[in-house]
Amino acid sequence: MNFWRKLEKPIIGLSPMDGVSDASFRFITAKYGEPDVITTEFISVDGIAYGARNIFNDFIYHEIERPIVAQLFGIEPEYFYQGAQIVCELGFDGVDINMGCPAKTVARRGAGAGLIQNPELAREIIRATKRGVVDWFEFGLSKSINRKTLRELSSIKNTLAELGTKFDKEKRIIPVSVKTRIGYDQESVEVWIPEILKESPVNITVHGRTLKQMYQGEADWSALTKVGHIINDYNEELDEETRITYIANGDITSAEVALEKLQQSGADGLYIGRATYGNPWIFENIREKLKNNDYVFVEKTLDERISVALEHCDLHHKLNEPQGFVQMRKHLAWYLRGFPGAVKLRVDLMKTNSPDEVRHVLSLHKVAY
Repeated sequence: MNFWRKLEKPIIGLSPMDGVSDASFRFITAKYGEPDVITTEFISVDGIAYGARNIFNDFIYHEIERPIVAQLFGIEPEYFYQGAQIVCELGFDGVDINMGCPAKTVARRGAGAGLIQNPELAREIIRATKRGVVDWFEFGLSKSINRKTLRELSSIKNTLAELGTKFDKEKRIIPVSVKTRIGYDQESVEVWIPEILKESPVNITVHGRTLKQMYQGEADWSALTKVGHIINDYNEELDEETRITYIANGDITSAEVALEKLQQSGADGLYIGRATYGNPWIFENIREKLKNNDYVFVEKTLDERISVALEHCDLHHKLNEPQGFVQMRKHLAWYLRGFPGAVKLRVDLMKTNSPDEVRHVLSLHKVAY
């Protein structure tokens, strides 16, 4: 089932962000922002193939995140084949292929945005991923998947069941999508995007920077508008059931910017990334602005932000090893930015190692919660 075509347009989704959009962040965003679609952090297909325990923890998700898409990265088509089958087995609504990560450790080995320089391999990966989904639907899990991977699969299934995640009783063929960038060291959408389109992924999401730019400078919305024209031309020859959706991504900082970029790009929707830091309510803001251009968003109070931050803390602590709380600290800083006198509070929160310590610091600063 292709949920992408059933989503009401414009689609406003949560962008996958390495080191940020883990299970606790996505849960809080789903609860308080209700994005139209959510994608996990990217997950290594190599780690899946070798049954790495820490990798499988990245597959944790909650029922309220649906539709939820698992994003995979790597360079080995066979591992994408296996990874797609694991994603299906875990009940995700879709599988996305990362062709946009600019991190040196990823791109140097040809993965992520490195695939922009290797369109033949990129296309082979899309085909392998699609084949993995269809073969799982028709024949079940491949015998090529090793025992360690199967053990980790069983373990994470139990974790998901404990969280109340529901699996469909009937198998379904889930859609395969791609997230990429406008180019490698320069904008090249007129060459690169048609290469992806040859394999007809159900959705293409494009970030408006090249790999070379990383996350510096401004997103190139003229290039993203070109992508809109390319995909629109491609879709003209297709019926409604086979049309490819297009999501644009980059520097959407407010509802006003979202409206402007939707109109400019011709995209079916937008992915919101860094603007969600400490602000799951941005999705509410954008939706209301789409309904009524005169809508004025009322900023959440410090107490409201602290309440959600504490809920986030508790869930993060529950889902991660105690030493993993260091990853929560940046979220605390994001929730509390912009408030008078919050600088010293943020400094003290950066030293905390548990939700109890967070509450203690808040009490010392005489902050109600």
